[in-house]
Amino acid sequence: MFFLVAPIVLMTILFGYWRLKNVTRTSRPKLDIISIILSTIGFGGLVFGFGSLGEGGGEGAVSSYVYYVLGAGAISLILFVLRQIRLKTPVMDMRVFRHSMFTIAVVLSIIMTMTMFAMMLVLPIYLQQVLLYSTLTTGLVMLPGGLLNGLMSPVMGRLFDKYGPRVLLIPGISMLILTIIGFMQTELLESPWIVMGLQTVLMISIAMIMMPSQTNGLNALPAELYPHGTAVLSTLQQTSGALGAAVFISIMQSGQNKALAGIANPGQAEQAAAMTAGVQDAFMIGLILACAGFVIALFVNRVHTGGGSHGTPEHKEEVKELAANPAVE
Repeated sequence: MFFLVAPIVLMTILFGYWRLKNVTRTSRPKLDIISIILSTIGFGGLVFGFGSLGEGGGEGAVSSYVYYVLGAGAISLILFVLRQIRLKTPVMDMRVFRHSMFTIAVVLSIIMTMTMFAMMLVLPIYLQQVLLYSTLTTGLVMLPGGLLNGLMSPVMGRLFDKYGPRVLLIPGISMLILTIIGFMQTELLESPWIVMGLQTVLMISIAMIMMPSQTNGLNALPAELYPHGTAVLSTLQQTSGALGAAVFISIMQSGQNKALAGIANPGQAEQAAAMTAGVQDAFMIGLILACAGFVIALFVNRVHTGGGSHGTPEHKEEVKELAANPAVE
Protein backbone atom coordinates (compact mmCIF):
# COMPACT_ATOMS: atom_id res chain seq x y z
CA MET A 1 0.00 0.00 0.00
CA PHE A 2 2.85 2.38 0.85
CA PHE A 3 4.39 1.96 -2.61
CA LEU A 4 1.04 2.92 -4.16
CA VAL A 5 0.34 5.94 -1.97
CA ALA A 6 3.83 7.43 -1.77
CA PRO A 7 4.15 8.29 -5.52
CA ILE A 8 0.72 9.92 -5.50
CA VAL A 9 1.62 12.04 -2.47
CA LEU A 10 4.95 13.02 -4.03
CA MET A 11 3.30 13.97 -7.33
CA THR A 12 0.73 16.05 -5.46
CA ILE A 13 3.46 17.95 -3.59
CA LEU A 14 5.44 18.60 -6.77
CA PHE A 15 2.34 19.69 -8.71
CA GLY A 16 1.31 22.02 -5.90
CA TYR A 17 4.79 23.55 -5.72
CA TRP A 18 4.74 24.09 -9.47
CA ARG A 19 1.22 25.37 -10.00
CA LEU A 20 0.08 27.00 -6.76
CA LYS A 21 0.81 30.70 -6.52
CA ASN A 22 0.78 32.80 -3.37
CA VAL A 23 -1.86 35.47 -3.95
CA THR A 24 -1.50 37.12 -0.53
CA ARG A 25 1.39 38.76 1.24
CA THR A 26 3.33 36.64 3.67
CA SER A 27 2.37 37.33 7.27
CA ARG A 28 4.07 36.76 10.60
CA PRO A 29 1.17 36.49 13.04
CA LYS A 30 1.79 35.86 16.72
CA LEU A 31 0.60 32.49 17.99
CA ASP A 32 -1.37 32.69 21.20
CA ILE A 33 -0.62 29.46 23.06
CA ILE A 34 -3.52 29.86 25.49
CA SER A 35 -5.96 30.15 22.59
CA ILE A 36 -4.55 27.02 20.99
CA ILE A 37 -4.96 25.09 24.25
CA LEU A 38 -8.50 26.37 24.83
CA SER A 39 -9.59 25.62 21.26
CA THR A 40 -8.09 22.14 21.39
CA ILE A 41 -9.88 21.31 24.62
CA GLY A 42 -13.08 23.08 23.54
CA PHE A 43 -13.64 21.75 20.03
CA GLY A 44 -11.89 18.45 20.70
CA GLY A 45 -13.93 17.86 23.83
CA LEU A 46 -17.22 18.61 22.09
CA VAL A 47 -16.45 16.41 19.08
CA PHE A 48 -15.28 13.53 21.27
CA GLY A 49 -18.15 13.94 23.72
CA PHE A 50 -20.90 14.11 21.11
CA GLY A 51 -19.34 11.20 19.23
CA SER A 52 -19.29 9.12 22.42
CA LEU A 53 -22.92 9.99 23.13
CA GLY A 54 -23.82 8.72 19.68
CA GLU A 55 -21.99 5.47 20.32
CA GLY A 56 -23.89 5.07 23.58
CA GLY A 57 -27.14 5.36 21.67
CA GLY A 58 -29.07 6.87 24.54
CA GLU A 59 -29.31 3.56 26.36
CA GLY A 60 -27.56 4.66 29.53
CA ALA A 61 -24.38 2.97 28.35
CA VAL A 62 -22.48 6.25 28.11
CA SER A 63 -19.75 6.55 30.72
CA SER A 64 -20.06 9.43 33.15
CA TYR A 65 -16.69 10.84 32.11
CA VAL A 66 -18.20 11.76 28.72
CA TYR A 67 -20.37 14.39 30.39
CA TYR A 68 -17.33 15.82 32.13
CA VAL A 69 -15.56 15.98 28.79
CA LEU A 70 -18.54 17.82 27.28
CA GLY A 71 -18.62 20.24 30.19
CA ALA A 72 -14.91 20.92 29.96
CA GLY A 73 -15.22 21.40 26.22
CA ALA A 74 -18.11 23.85 26.54
CA ILE A 75 -16.34 25.91 29.23
CA SER A 76 -13.09 25.96 27.25
CA LEU A 77 -14.96 27.04 24.12
CA ILE A 78 -16.62 29.94 25.96
CA LEU A 79 -13.25 31.04 27.34
CA PHE A 80 -11.75 30.71 23.85
CA VAL A 81 -14.39 32.99 22.32
CA LEU A 82 -14.01 35.57 25.09
CA ARG A 83 -10.24 35.57 24.63
CA GLN A 84 -10.54 36.04 20.85
CA ILE A 85 -12.71 39.11 21.39
CA ARG A 86 -10.06 40.70 23.61
CA LEU A 87 -6.94 39.78 21.65
CA LYS A 88 -5.46 42.25 19.17
CA THR A 89 -4.28 39.32 17.06
CA PRO A 90 -6.96 36.64 17.47
CA VAL A 91 -6.46 33.07 16.33
CA MET A 92 -10.09 33.04 15.13
CA ASP A 93 -11.53 36.50 14.66
CA MET A 94 -15.10 36.67 15.98
CA ARG A 95 -15.80 39.84 13.99
CA VAL A 96 -16.87 37.60 11.13
CA PHE A 97 -20.23 37.31 12.89
CA ARG A 98 -20.83 41.04 12.44
CA HIS A 99 -21.76 40.23 8.84
CA SER A 100 -25.31 38.94 8.68
CA MET A 101 -24.91 36.92 5.46
CA PHE A 102 -21.94 35.09 6.93
CA THR A 103 -23.85 34.33 10.13
CA ILE A 104 -26.77 32.98 8.09
CA ALA A 105 -24.32 30.83 6.11
CA VAL A 106 -22.89 29.41 9.34
CA VAL A 107 -26.33 28.55 10.76
CA LEU A 108 -27.45 27.01 7.46
CA SER A 109 -24.23 25.02 7.20
CA ILE A 110 -24.67 23.63 10.72
CA ILE A 111 -28.27 22.59 10.04
CA MET A 112 -27.44 20.98 6.71
CA THR A 113 -24.39 19.17 8.10
CA MET A 114 -26.45 17.70 10.93
CA THR A 115 -29.16 16.64 8.48
CA MET A 116 -26.65 15.11 6.08
CA PHE A 117 -24.90 13.16 8.84
CA ALA A 118 -28.26 11.93 10.08
CA MET A 119 -29.18 10.49 6.72
CA MET A 120 -25.70 9.10 6.04
CA LEU A 121 -25.57 7.30 9.40
CA VAL A 122 -29.14 6.21 10.03
CA LEU A 123 -29.95 5.03 6.51
CA PRO A 124 -27.20 2.36 6.23
CA ILE A 125 -28.12 1.01 9.67
CA TYR A 126 -31.74 0.67 8.58
CA LEU A 127 -30.83 -0.93 5.26
CA GLN A 128 -28.60 -3.56 6.86
CA GLN A 129 -30.42 -4.34 10.10
CA VAL A 130 -34.05 -4.12 8.96
CA LEU A 131 -34.06 -4.69 5.21
CA LEU A 132 -31.09 -7.07 5.51
CA TYR A 133 -29.07 -5.47 2.71
CA SER A 134 -25.54 -6.82 2.59
CA THR A 135 -22.63 -4.49 3.30
CA LEU A 136 -21.67 -4.57 -0.37
CA THR A 137 -25.20 -3.76 -1.54
CA THR A 138 -25.46 -0.92 0.95
CA GLY A 139 -22.15 0.54 -0.22
CA LEU A 140 -23.15 0.28 -3.88
CA VAL A 141 -26.49 1.94 -3.15
CA MET A 142 -24.76 4.84 -1.40
CA LEU A 143 -21.92 5.18 -3.94
CA PRO A 144 -23.56 7.13 -6.82
CA GLY A 145 -24.80 9.86 -4.52
CA GLY A 146 -21.38 10.36 -2.97
CA LEU A 147 -19.70 10.53 -6.37
CA LEU A 148 -22.23 12.97 -7.79
CA ASN A 149 -21.96 15.16 -4.70
CA GLY A 150 -18.30 15.77 -5.49
CA LEU A 151 -18.78 16.07 -9.25
CA MET A 152 -21.63 18.56 -8.92
CA SER A 153 -19.66 21.09 -6.88
CA PRO A 154 -17.96 22.74 -9.92
CA VAL A 155 -21.31 22.80 -11.72
CA MET A 156 -22.97 24.46 -8.75
CA GLY A 157 -20.09 26.93 -8.60
CA ARG A 158 -20.72 28.06 -12.17
CA LEU A 159 -24.46 28.31 -11.58
CA PHE A 160 -23.82 30.29 -8.41
CA ASP A 161 -21.61 32.75 -10.30
CA LYS A 162 -24.28 33.21 -12.94
CA TYR A 163 -27.52 33.23 -10.95
CA GLY A 164 -26.63 33.75 -7.28
CA PRO A 165 -27.38 31.61 -4.19
CA ARG A 166 -31.18 31.72 -3.96
CA VAL A 167 -31.70 30.00 -7.33
CA LEU A 168 -29.79 27.02 -5.92
CA LEU A 169 -30.67 27.16 -2.23
CA ILE A 170 -34.46 27.22 -2.46
CA PRO A 171 -34.78 24.33 -4.97
CA GLY A 172 -31.96 22.45 -3.19
CA ILE A 173 -33.62 22.53 0.22
CA SER A 174 -37.00 21.75 -1.37
CA MET A 175 -35.43 18.65 -2.96
CA LEU A 176 -33.92 17.73 0.40
CA ILE A 177 -37.29 17.97 2.14
CA LEU A 178 -39.02 15.86 -0.52
CA THR A 179 -36.22 13.28 -0.40
CA ILE A 180 -36.50 12.89 3.39
CA ILE A 181 -40.26 12.47 3.00
CA GLY A 182 -39.51 9.76 0.43
CA PHE A 183 -37.19 7.98 2.87
CA MET A 184 -39.97 8.02 5.45
CA GLN A 185 -42.12 5.86 3.13
CA THR A 186 -40.70 2.55 4.29
CA GLU A 187 -42.36 0.51 1.55
CA LEU A 188 -40.29 2.40 -1.05
CA LEU A 189 -37.02 1.43 0.62
CA GLU A 190 -37.53 -2.25 -0.17
CA SER A 191 -36.21 -1.57 -3.67
CA PRO A 192 -32.44 -0.88 -3.82
CA TRP A 193 -32.96 1.13 -6.99
CA ILE A 194 -35.39 3.51 -5.31
CA VAL A 195 -33.05 3.89 -2.35
CA MET A 196 -30.19 4.64 -4.74
CA GLY A 197 -32.30 7.23 -6.56
CA LEU A 198 -33.37 8.94 -3.34
CA GLN A 199 -29.80 8.90 -2.01
CA THR A 200 -28.52 10.41 -5.25
CA VAL A 201 -31.10 13.22 -5.15
CA LEU A 202 -30.23 13.79 -1.49
CA MET A 203 -26.53 14.28 -2.20
CA ILE A 204 -27.22 16.51 -5.20
CA SER A 205 -29.46 18.69 -3.01
CA ILE A 206 -26.67 18.90 -0.41
CA ALA A 207 -24.28 20.10 -3.14
CA MET A 208 -26.85 22.72 -4.16
CA ILE A 209 -27.01 23.99 -0.57
CA MET A 210 -23.57 23.83 1.01
CA MET A 211 -21.33 25.42 -1.61
CA PRO A 212 -23.57 28.40 -2.54
CA SER A 213 -24.42 29.27 1.06
CA GLN A 214 -20.81 29.11 2.25
CA THR A 215 -19.42 30.98 -0.75
CA ASN A 216 -22.03 33.71 -0.41
CA GLY A 217 -21.27 33.99 3.31
CA LEU A 218 -17.53 34.31 2.71
CA ASN A 219 -18.16 36.91 0.00
CA ALA A 220 -19.76 39.09 2.66
CA LEU A 221 -16.46 39.32 4.54
CA PRO A 222 -13.68 41.79 3.85
CA ALA A 223 -10.57 40.15 2.42
CA GLU A 224 -8.64 40.31 5.67
CA LEU A 225 -11.29 38.16 7.38
CA TYR A 226 -11.45 35.41 4.73
CA PRO A 227 -9.06 33.06 6.58
CA HIS A 228 -10.99 33.51 9.83
CA GLY A 229 -14.33 32.93 8.09
CA THR A 230 -13.04 29.75 6.47
CA ALA A 231 -11.69 28.54 9.82
CA VAL A 232 -15.02 29.21 11.54
CA LEU A 233 -17.01 27.36 8.88
CA SER A 234 -14.68 24.35 8.82
CA THR A 235 -14.52 24.06 12.60
CA LEU A 236 -18.27 24.37 13.14
CA GLN A 237 -18.94 21.83 10.39
CA GLN A 238 -16.82 19.25 12.18
CA THR A 239 -18.50 19.99 15.49
CA SER A 240 -22.02 19.96 14.07
CA GLY A 241 -21.25 16.70 12.26
CA ALA A 242 -20.34 15.06 15.56
CA LEU A 243 -23.39 16.61 17.19
CA GLY A 244 -25.65 15.37 14.40
CA ALA A 245 -24.28 11.85 14.70
CA ALA A 246 -24.87 11.80 18.45
CA VAL A 247 -28.32 13.35 18.33
CA PHE A 248 -29.76 11.21 15.55
CA ILE A 249 -28.32 7.92 16.73
CA SER A 250 -29.68 8.69 20.20
CA ILE A 251 -33.10 9.55 18.75
CA MET A 252 -33.12 6.32 16.77
CA GLN A 253 -32.16 4.23 19.80
CA SER A 254 -34.69 6.04 21.99
CA GLY A 255 -37.50 5.35 19.51
CA GLN A 256 -36.43 1.73 19.28
CA ASN A 257 -36.40 1.32 23.06
CA LYS A 258 -39.82 2.95 23.33
CA ALA A 259 -41.25 0.55 20.74
CA LEU A 260 -39.81 -2.43 22.63
CA ALA A 261 -41.04 -1.29 26.03
CA GLY A 262 -43.20 -3.97 27.65
CA ILE A 263 -42.03 -6.74 25.31
CA ALA A 264 -40.18 -9.30 27.39
CA ASN A 265 -38.58 -11.39 24.66
CA PRO A 266 -38.84 -9.50 21.37
CA GLY A 267 -38.46 -11.61 18.26
CA GLN A 268 -36.91 -10.64 14.97
CA ALA A 269 -40.14 -9.10 13.70
CA GLU A 270 -40.53 -6.97 16.83
CA GLN A 271 -36.88 -5.89 16.62
CA ALA A 272 -37.29 -4.86 12.99
CA ALA A 273 -40.50 -2.94 13.75
CA ALA A 274 -38.82 -1.19 16.66
CA MET A 275 -35.81 -0.24 14.53
CA THR A 276 -38.16 1.11 11.88
CA ALA A 277 -39.92 3.25 14.49
CA GLY A 278 -36.60 4.64 15.69
CA VAL A 279 -35.44 5.42 12.17
CA GLN A 280 -38.72 7.18 11.44
CA ASP A 281 -38.21 9.36 14.53
CA ALA A 282 -34.72 10.29 13.33
CA PHE A 283 -35.98 11.07 9.83
CA MET A 284 -38.72 13.26 11.32
CA ILE A 285 -36.15 15.37 13.19
CA GLY A 286 -34.12 15.59 9.99
CA LEU A 287 -37.23 16.80 8.18
CA ILE A 288 -37.81 19.47 10.83
CA LEU A 289 -34.21 20.67 10.48
CA ALA A 290 -34.53 20.77 6.69
CA CYS A 291 -37.70 22.86 6.99
CA ALA A 292 -35.88 25.23 9.36
CA GLY A 293 -33.12 25.49 6.77
CA PHE A 294 -35.68 26.40 4.12
CA VAL A 295 -36.96 29.29 6.26
CA ILE A 296 -33.40 30.54 6.86
CA ALA A 297 -32.61 30.32 3.13
CA LEU A 298 -35.40 32.80 2.42
CA PHE A 299 -33.28 35.49 4.11
CA VAL A 300 -30.22 34.86 1.93
CA ASN A 301 -29.32 37.65 -0.47
CA ARG A 302 -26.55 37.61 -3.03
CA VAL A 303 -23.29 39.22 -1.98
CA HIS A 304 -20.74 39.92 -4.71
CA THR A 305 -17.04 39.57 -4.07
CA GLY A 306 -15.88 42.96 -2.98
CA GLY A 307 -19.48 43.95 -2.36
CA GLY A 308 -21.84 43.37 0.51
CA SER A 309 -20.62 45.45 3.44
CA HIS A 310 -17.58 46.60 1.47
CA GLY A 311 -17.57 50.31 0.84
CA THR A 312 -20.25 51.05 3.43
CA PRO A 313 -19.51 53.38 6.36
CA GLU A 314 -19.47 50.38 8.70
CA HIS A 315 -16.91 48.63 6.55
CA LYS A 316 -14.73 51.74 6.29
CA GLU A 317 -14.74 52.02 10.06
CA GLU A 318 -13.79 48.37 10.30
CA VAL A 319 -10.89 48.89 7.90
CA LYS A 320 -9.72 51.85 9.98
CA GLU A 321 -9.89 49.70 13.10
CA LEU A 322 -7.89 46.96 11.39
CA ALA A 323 -5.32 49.49 10.27
CA ALA A 324 -5.00 50.81 13.81
CA ASN A 325 -4.78 47.30 15.27
CA PRO A 326 -3.21 45.19 12.52
CA ALA A 327 -3.69 41.45 12.83
CA VAL A 328 -0.48 40.88 10.90
CA GLU A 329 2.90 42.02 12.19
